[in-house]
Amino acid sequence: MAYRELLSVILIFLYYVLAVYASSVIAYRKLDPVKSLSWIIVILLLPYIGLFLYLFFGQNFRKTKIYNRKGIRDERFRRLMSYRQMKMFKSKPETLPAELEKFRKLINLNLKGSKSLLGLNSNIEIYFSGKEALDAMYKSILGARQHIHFQSYIIADDISGNRFKDALIQKAKEGVEVRVIFDDVGCWNLPKTYINQLTAAGVEVLTFSPVRFMSPTSKINYRNHRKILVVDGIIGFLGGVNIADRYYNGGQFEEWRDTHIKMIGESVASLQSSFLLDRYFIIKQQFRRKKKYFPPISTSSIKIEGNDYHYYSQIIASGPDSDWASIMQCYFAAITKATKHIYIITPYFTPNESLLNALKIAALGGVDVYLMLPEKSDSSITYWCSISYATELLDAGVKVYLFSKGFNHSKVISIDGEYCIIGSANFDNRSLEHNFEITSIIYNSDITKKIEDQFLTDVERCTSLAGSKWARRSVGNQIKEAYARLLSPLL
Repeated sequence: MAYRELLSVILIFLYYVLAVYASSVIAYRKLDPVKSLSWIIVILLLPYIGLFLYLFFGQNFRKTKIYNRKGIRDERFRRLMSYRQMKMFKSKPETLPAELEKFRKLINLNLKGSKSLLGLNSNIEIYFSGKEALDAMYKSILGARQHIHFQSYIIADDISGNRFKDALIQKAKEGVEVRVIFDDVGCWNLPKTYINQLTAAGVEVLTFSPVRFMSPTSKINYRNHRKILVVDGIIGFLGGVNIADRYYNGGQFEEWRDTHIKMIGESVASLQSSFLLDRYFIIKQQFRRKKKYFPPISTSSIKIEGNDYHYYSQIIASGPDSDWASIMQCYFAAITKATKHIYIITPYFTPNESLLNALKIAALGGVDVYLMLPEKSDSSITYWCSISYATELLDAGVKVYLFSKGFNHSKVISIDGEYCIIGSANFDNRSLEHNFEITSIIYNSDITKKIEDQFLTDVERCTSLAGSKWARRSVGNQIKEAYARLLSPLL
């Protein structure tokens, strides 16, 4: 008995030596103090488990550059082009189209922070349901002539997943180059037989950042959440829709609302670059900028008959490979620049202190701020964490709505009816600080009107949170919110 007690004392002593050392390292890195303190508390209060969780989920790979773009040919080209565009807008201000002058600072931020080129597109289509988006992507895949670059966080072995698998196999057999990237965690349940059928047909299938639990340098906390489809370098898709039946038919929900876009024009090259960069991280193989992957696109030559519109856009990619949390910075700048109204739709809402304060200050300053969250979520802990912010938002004058006719998985921000942001990034710490994400900022009032019209339509299917009624919610719910909120820096 004495031997066991001595061994227990030694193990506990060794753990706390390691815990104090780990806590010192966290403090020395001078990161977000709230997040740092949360991890220190977890490490000290949960022997061994806390240290294990920190090793796998708490490290900041953006700072350590474990995903490094240095020396990548396409990255050098992007940096050069963004520098030239930024220099041109500065030395010759008239080169920036007149309708974009009011967005100059935001455009420069995205150019400098994430090398997001301003592109002119002949067409942008918006899909407000997973069914519409999946059908449109499927149709574009069947029309491919040269190559298909397809990336998704989730690909399920169900009716929708097999429909896409069969289409990709068909195109590969026709001689089209087909490349697929999926995230290892998002596709944990994807069977090897599914992958083998694709590879047997000549499809290149790559797994992003496979999880190895026995390795302390595992990147499990840094997932690739991007959804990208590029067809022949001309047509591009991005947004919130993964490849699974629930996105098509709602699954356990009455409806699965989502927002996805199709682009034709210069911005597709940025989607292509993002896909090829993620491919490089997996197999360390660079692509030459061949015309078939980056065709010279003239917006007049691909102009749709009867369409006189043109759409300027920047594609913003963010993740542990980038120097800055670019999407978060874009969100912050957009919110602080708003003068009339802000519409936000997100399924998960755990903002950092900067974004939370920006929203409250905007509302207190007279900007109408509308936030739409799901009334029922696919994750209980993230739901309670999201809803825990309601009280202070309501107090500041933010109007909070809970979508009650299904699950709204959209990731959308609309500002003043003038421009909007649509992509894969949720309004939460994981998307804005850890994951590889991609989004588009579209400087066009017609597209923005469609987004805002849909928002107002969805409001009719929401429950509005009223401050007085919200204050009388059950004590049990308040306790759930409080404990979930403590975990928000770690989610």
